[in-house]
Amino acid sequence: MLKSERIKKQSWKPGNVLWPGPVVLVSCGGTQDWKPNLITIAWAGSVCSDPPMLSISVRPERYSHAIIQATHEFVVNIPSPRQAKAVDWCGTVSGRNVDKFADTGLTPAKALKVRCPIITECLLNIECRVQKSLKLGSHTMFVAEVVAVQVSSALLDTKGRLRVEKGGLLAFAHGQYFELGRCLGHFGFSVRKHSPK
Repeated sequence: MLKSERIKKQSWKPGNVLWPGPVVLVSCGGTQDWKPNLITIAWAGSVCSDPPMLSISVRPERYSHAIIQATHEFVVNIPSPRQAKAVDWCGTVSGRNVDKFADTGLTPAKALKVRCPIITECLLNIECRVQKSLKLGSHTMFVAEVVAVQVSSALLDTKGRLRVEKGGLLAFAHGQYFELGRCLGHFGFSVRKHSPK
């Protein structure tokens, strides 16, 4: 029997099943017209490396959508599994009605290049300026240039190298949160030549 004959498949209706994906807390606002706010985003991704760009997708009815549309700025904050409860809660309530920083106990801090705050407790803070917004049906995709990055010192080794595994990463798949596990290899490990022992 061929291997392909042993693997059974089911046909599902088209849907967003590109899993797992990062789950992030996006901070926005912090201007004279807009109070600081947080929104949980599961649809975020890298777009370009030079210049460094990423995208987030937000429903127009969300409070943060109007903020980002007006200010053209946001910060993608990468949470650890310790912040999973805060991440989930920020995705279930509206910043129109609550102060998400105060209610979660997360600490806002000044960003380097944008007006909206970063989240101190998050592992990485990626400051972004919107270059383009695309209305794509249920969501607007905000395509933004990365203008600054802040990294928690807890993720750095003694030589200053980034060690993401020290903090853990949170992922989202099929409506559930997951903590990513062990590292299986570095980019290019499949073709790297090993020196003889």
